[in-house]
Amino acid sequence: MKNLLKGAVAIVAVFFSTQFANAQQKLGHINFAEIIQSTSDYKTAEGQLKTLSDGKTKEIQDMVTIYQTKQKEANDKLRNRSEANKETVDPEINKLGQELQDIQSRIQTAQQAAQEELGKKEDELITPIQRKVAEAVNAVSKEKGMAYVFDISSTNIPYFQGGEDLTAAVKTKLGISATAAPAAPAKK
Repeated sequence: MKNLLKGAVAIVAVFFSTQFANAQQKLGHINFAEIIQSTSDYKTAEGQLKTLSDGKTKEIQDMVTIYQTKQKEANDKLRNRSEANKETVDPEINKLGQELQDIQSRIQTAQQAAQEELGKKEDELITPIQRKVAEAVNAVSKEKGMAYVFDISSTNIPYFQGGEDLTAAVKTKLGISATAAPAAPAKK
């Protein structure tokens, strides 16, 4: 009977220690966006995206300038139109109107193409950085025995207190100074 009781006590002890261990799972959090923005790869990518964006903006602005010039020319012809010159001015105004429509269409097409190209380039540059950071987060989380790690930069976590902040450890894993500030937002 004593041995049976000892066995039962041992089983209960294992049960409670397992329950206690499960209740003691480690929680942590990171600021994924801060880590990404602290990488040198991100700063390089941001520069490339800014250069591409600036080039596309200038291209579109040049088209807008041509549009505005043609529009002014059409308005001037309309202001100076009279009964005496309407035979020659009306076809010129119609031609300018068609040119304005064509330019406006090209501007819209260029804007759409620029947005698509910038989106593709951003995916091309940022996705590998995100993958690299995610791998570092996984490695640090495993090293520290975390059961759960929350991203406080993008998920809806209205409150968190406690848990271990792994942001600095992940930065260190990536070879970034733990105190490195994220890249400043690009000026538009």
